[in-house]
Amino acid sequence: MKHSISMTVNGKEYSGEVEPRVLLVHFIRDHLGLTGTHIGCDTTQCGACTILMDGAAIKSCTVFAVQAEGAQITTIEGMASNGELHPLQEGFHEEHGLQCGFCTPGMIMTSVELLNQNPNPTEAEIRHGLEGNYCRCTGYHNIVKAVQYAASKQA
Repeated sequence: MKHSISMTVNGKEYSGEVEPRVLLVHFIRDHLGLTGTHIGCDTTQCGACTILMDGAAIKSCTVFAVQAEGAQITTIEGMASNGELHPLQEGFHEEHGLQCGFCTPGMIMTSVELLNQNPNPTEAEIRHGLEGNYCRCTGYHNIVKAVQYAASKQA
């Protein structure tokens, strides 16, 4: 039995019919075609699927699409504005905060919430804020620098 759902994703209204067991990450990727949100583990361990739902960073692999009914969703595709990168996207580029790029969308989305809660975090606070996101390539040093870069740009 399918359920009708509707939500706003990156400022645009979307609706669709989904099975109740469809995960939000699959709805975003398969139904909306927004493939920047990655699927890494399906168990909330890696953070590659992190998006913003009503302003909070969530791991979309553990939320059913029907639970996002009426929600405001922001994915990595919604971060740039008028052709200008978000300061976090710019920071990851300028500070070489990525290698393969698989974890990058989730890192950026988690960092959005971090900087919204604490606009001037210390290195330790950034590292703590990113604990739920894994990167297998960079060793985190440049990711932390990228978040610091964005914090300085937003100040």
